[in-house]
Amino acid sequence: MSDRLTGGMAPFNSSVAHPARVYNFWLGGKDNYPADEEAARLAAAANPQIIPAVRANRAFLGRAVRELSRAGIRQFLDIGTGIPAADNTHEVAQRADPGSRVVYVDNDPVVLAHAQALLVSAPEGATDYLQADLRDVDRILAEARNTLDLSRPVGLMLVAILQYIPDADDPWGIARQLLDALPAGSYLVLSHPASDIGADEVSESMRVYNERAAEQAAPRRHAEVSRFFEGTRILDPGVVELPQWRPDADTVSEGGPLPMWCGVGHKEQ
Repeated sequence: MSDRLTGGMAPFNSSVAHPARVYNFWLGGKDNYPADEEAARLAAAANPQIIPAVRANRAFLGRAVRELSRAGIRQFLDIGTGIPAADNTHEVAQRADPGSRVVYVDNDPVVLAHAQALLVSAPEGATDYLQADLRDVDRILAEARNTLDLSRPVGLMLVAILQYIPDADDPWGIARQLLDALPAGSYLVLSHPASDIGADEVSESMRVYNERAAEQAAPRRHAEVSRFFEGTRILDPGVVELPQWRPDADTVSEGGPLPMWCGVGHKEQ
């Protein structure tokens, strides 16, 4: 395990909510604090579709990793991975090929404390964990090279993370900088809260969450989410709601629109 990317990280604070721990609560986990639970409960009360969306987001990640594995991807860079849960990226990838290699990145020290669970790799493959902020692109790429061969295609996972990067910090530029560092044949897997699905409920849930959170979140419109895929060919069925992306026999319909967009793009040159 690597924890070398700790310079400049905010100190641990359990009195404010953090995305990874709030997400953990929504998934039914126990690795969270009262501040996380309060933010999670209030946000879900304002928008009851949050919890089904979080579960559908986790299922989308699994389907996307399986699709990339079928396409021959054996390396994954998963940024904003969160606290370990069922079917982490390396578990799904290594079912397809035990030699798959995965680097996880998150900026929460609580995630670092649980990283050992992430690092139970098949002996033929490898996993590593970096504590870093998504904005630290150069450092993430430099450390990822210790585990991944960035001259070969990589699956870049930006799943429910870019909402924490404000427009002023150019999240589209960050995504493009990461993609530019990867070779042709790589893929971008991305999901993002939607501001144009259940807009009133999403706005209120974000308001109560942001009042209690260390990192502010902002949903985005379909066109704004689609911009993240510039420089790639977006795979069918496009940028869609979570259950609509290549559903399988285990995909559950939650009975109403889920306020998240998702998609997968292929970098062809």
